[in-house]
Amino acid sequence: MDEVKRGFSSWLQAPGHAAWLSQEGNRLLAFAKASKHPQGFGNLDDQGRLPAGAGAETMNTARMTHSFALAHIRGIPGCAALVDHGVAALLGPLRDAEHGGWFAAPLTAGANDGKAAYLHAFVALAASSAVVAGRPGSNELLAQAIEVIESHFWSAAEGTLRESFTRDWSQEEAYRGANSNMHGTEAFLALADVTGDSKWLDRALSIVERVIHTHAAANNFQVVEHFSLQWQPLPEYNQDNPADGFRPYGTTPGHAFEWARLVLHLEAARQKAKLPTPAWLLEDAKRLFDGGCRYGWNVDGKPGIVYTLDWENRPVVRHRLHWTHAEACAAAASLLQRTGDKQYEDWYRLFWEFNETYFIDRLYGSWRHEMNPQNEPSADIWPGKPDLYHAYQATLLPMLALAPSLATGLARL
Repeated sequence: MDEVKRGFSSWLQAPGHAAWLSQEGNRLLAFAKASKHPQGFGNLDDQGRLPAGAGAETMNTARMTHSFALAHIRGIPGCAALVDHGVAALLGPLRDAEHGGWFAAPLTAGANDGKAAYLHAFVALAASSAVVAGRPGSNELLAQAIEVIESHFWSAAEGTLRESFTRDWSQEEAYRGANSNMHGTEAFLALADVTGDSKWLDRALSIVERVIHTHAAANNFQVVEHFSLQWQPLPEYNQDNPADGFRPYGTTPGHAFEWARLVLHLEAARQKAKLPTPAWLLEDAKRLFDGGCRYGWNVDGKPGIVYTLDWENRPVVRHRLHWTHAEACAAAASLLQRTGDKQYEDWYRLFWEFNETYFIDRLYGSWRHEMNPQNEPSADIWPGKPDLYHAYQATLLPMLALAPSLATGLARL
């Protein structure tokens, strides 16, 4: 916390706030344990139950494994077995033993058996955190994840991740996405720490330079999400399905916050590794955060950050999603730590007050995942409470330095 200037009282330096974050994180963990499924982790409903017939999913399994690994590193009892369960599922029913890589869910008749970079980034993140946690099988999982990224997803010519393939890797989707590359950046920061190989930091910089410093910068630092194979923007993509949970039409303020944080982590990681570090990383992070606040917060007369905007920065999907607000908290904390500028303290407090008022569910547990435009609970985009990753990380990141990455940072406390 040395970067935070002393000219005002910051929550990042307040013992009471640190205790509150820790308590909230433990509350989230207690709720999420019920997501354990014989084949991984599944999606919990609003009251923290696995619905009848619920299945395991690779995204949730990887995110839960990562989160429980962070908790185990922190010294929270009861999480080691859950990490081990997740690692076993990712080495077992969720993995394609024939062609390599990971399915979205255990393979069944008629199931989607494609291979997506988005999911593989989370597998790599989970593996790296489990390695730091010292859990059995984690090194094998990490080696497999790295091999698939190297063999199929990383494009040296583009300096980014390819998007997705058919099961046997023979056909590639004619699409490039910012979202998968964003989570690739997150995974690469963790891989750099656990492998000691700075090539992952170079790859993360390559992604950021294309997605943020080139395309987002040309769009007033509103993140362009969808591209052709040649990295030409696709502004009309999913216009007929604007509320898609992963590829919505237009721009997504929540991703501006998430990218802002990752850009700062990259800057800190490269400086720590004594690698050339562009001065524009900090300025880009500031501009991303500013745009997310300016165009996303309270833009329709109600507090909260809308899900999506059109190309004139007008709200399209006005629902408020919990992950957006978790990332806004983490981004504000990161910029406050990096700059000491009081405006980020003000935003940080505002976002947490909003989360406490609307998202944090003191009755049934965890966070409500979605509010409608009137800030009433809804389930139009994200029913139930399947996600631990975003909210839990929001309780950890404000108390850590910008580098190293989360698991390694927690292990060094």
